[in-house]
Amino acid sequence: MDGLQLKLCDMQGRLFARAGGRGLPSAAFIRLFLTSETARALDAAYHPAQWMGEAYLLEEVLADMGDAELEAGEVFPPDELYWMGAIYRYWQIRTGESSAQILRQASVKTMRAGFMRFHPMAPELVVDALRENHRRESQVVKARRARKKLAMSGADNAVHAEN
Repeated sequence: MDGLQLKLCDMQGRLFARAGGRGLPSAAFIRLFLTSETARALDAAYHPAQWMGEAYLLEEVLADMGDAELEAGEVFPPDELYWMGAIYRYWQIRTGESSAQILRQASVKTMRAGFMRFHPMAPELVVDALRENHRRESQVVKARRARKKLAMSGADNAVHAEN
């Protein structure tokens, strides 16, 4: 990762911390931001938004939000917010996945729960661990669905056998 890309990670970390400093509910803000047009612009290989700074980007996100209200919620500590913002951007740059795709793999709840364990680690190790965690969780969900479907088809077969 080059210097400019690392600066983008830093900028997004500062953006998240600035949102917390403004008293915005953290989980709601992060979900809103990562699915916003502003995040999609930052996801691009090159976009002018990458040069605008976190103060401007925060205002952009809030303006895009319009009359929509952020649900009430906790404001996370600045160090957690900074780390989450930086890791989400690092992940996007490293993999090319969209911010919205990354949010589906590592929810705010997952990131918050993993902060103490992951924040001292190198960003690439954090991304790898979170992706592996998501892969395992997806496999468990698929296995549960398959078992449920099998159980339901077994119940259907039992009903047909009785008739």
